[in-house]
Amino acid sequence: MRCLIPLTAIFLATAAFAAPPRTVTLQVQNMTCGTCPLVVRKALERVPGVSATTVDFDKKTATVTFDPDRVKPATLTEATTNAGFPSSLTSAP
Repeated sequence: MRCLIPLTAIFLATAAFAAPPRTVTLQVQNMTCGTCPLVVRKALERVPGVSATTVDFDKKTATVTFDPDRVKPATLTEATTNAGFPSSLTSAP
C-alpha cells in the first residue's frame, strides 16, 4: 500500500501539467456518398490522441477533439488525406 501513495502523487502532479483537449474543424474534400463520412471518422479515430470526431457530410467538415501533447493538426489532415479525403484546417478555437 505504501507504493501506491508515491505513484498517485506522481500521477496527480503529471496530470496538472497536461494540456487541455483542443478542438479543430477540418474542411474535407471528396465526400460524395453516405459511406465517406464513416471512412473519414475511422481514419481520424485511429490517430493516437484523438478523443472525439464528428463528421458532417452536408457541410463537408470534420470536428476533432484531441490531446495537443500527442497530436498536431497536420497529423489529422494527413490521416484524412491518406484515407482519400484531403482536408485543411478551417478553425481552431
